[in-house]
Amino acid sequence: MLAESTTLLIALTGRQILVMAILVLYLGKFIKQRSGFLQRNNIPASVIGGVISSCLIAVLGATGLVELSFDMELRNILILLFFSTLGLNSKFKTLIQGGRALLIFIVPCALYLVVQNVLGVSVAALLGKDPLMGLYGGSIAFAGGHGTAIAWGEMAAGEGFPDVADFGMACATLGLIMGGLLGGPVAGRLIKKHDLSSDDDPLGPSSTNPKDEEVWHRITVDRVIGTLLALGLCLALGDAVNRYLFSYQIRLPGFLTAMMVGLLVTNIAEPLKISLRPNVIDVIGGVSLQLFLCMSLMSMDLLALMNSAVLLLVVAAVQVVGIIWFATHVVFRMMGKNYDAAVMVGGFIGLGLGATPVAIASMDAVSSQHGTSAKALLVVPLVGAFFIDLINAAVIQGFLQLPFM
Repeated sequence: MLAESTTLLIALTGRQILVMAILVLYLGKFIKQRSGFLQRNNIPASVIGGVISSCLIAVLGATGLVELSFDMELRNILILLFFSTLGLNSKFKTLIQGGRALLIFIVPCALYLVVQNVLGVSVAALLGKDPLMGLYGGSIAFAGGHGTAIAWGEMAAGEGFPDVADFGMACATLGLIMGGLLGGPVAGRLIKKHDLSSDDDPLGPSSTNPKDEEVWHRITVDRVIGTLLALGLCLALGDAVNRYLFSYQIRLPGFLTAMMVGLLVTNIAEPLKISLRPNVIDVIGGVSLQLFLCMSLMSMDLLALMNSAVLLLVVAAVQVVGIIWFATHVVFRMMGKNYDAAVMVGGFIGLGLGATPVAIASMDAVSSQHGTSAKALLVVPLVGAFFIDLINAAVIQGFLQLPFM
């Protein structure tokens, strides 16, 4: 009772969370600039600052001095904005060009969902735990992320397995950290090992006139306002599409419909000669992604990781070893053993352990150092935003039908 009475409860909402997220990002940048290891291994500054902040918050919570609660409404808007920018930067002709790579990339992703569940269930069985715990230490939490862990956790709780839901959330939390820490370094080492380089040209019209280049890349108030209007349409129309589909019991994540609306908007605008500047869209998308990751990581409840600690750590270690081996020996080879394939490896690890934003952050960190990969930045988000969830649901249902489950 004494601890409860002396605990300072602080509820953080929109403006406070925004300011805190920016400070966390600067903290990550400050530390990264002074660490050669973090720079060489392409660790995103948002991940560095977010993990450190969540550790500090967990220490404060454990001592009973301060307890923070976060209103995540702004974070949810940021992820919708980010995926909308992906849609606005996607042209149908680019999708067609990346169609073969998209189809090929789906194959190892689908295969690894099965491998991930086999690893999780096997570890649980060896430690004498319920195989269902292993399934939550597989594709439900790692590839599925917090959203999938929450959804399946509610179903498990309704059937009398509340601890399984907590374990799934802990795995998703740890996977988010590991995905952000490992994706960039593994991709970077493949690039150096095989002496790979980017073949992509910078965005924008080709010109030998520096003044023309400056005009094209200039960010003006009118261009920002026009881009914000397009993003507003993506969010509003995406939400309308979601509500319509939900009335027919078709449930899709909000960021997927926002991205698809963005895809339609940019491809309708092009023949109408309405200009949407990729550089402005990239800036807004980059800001949204970095702040989203900071908010997600700094608000994690690390104290929840204390439950089922042994199983959690063993499962995490096995999943890390498994996905690194699979990514470097299977994904890299299937995607062509070139620069795009190496960047996709980083995205695959971020996607398989964490979530789509983590995958993109990992690829962005690699691209900022070694050069862009338009194919990777198109294919990985599309697979992560839509195909992976559909395939994962089918794989999970298949495992639940097995006799030992």
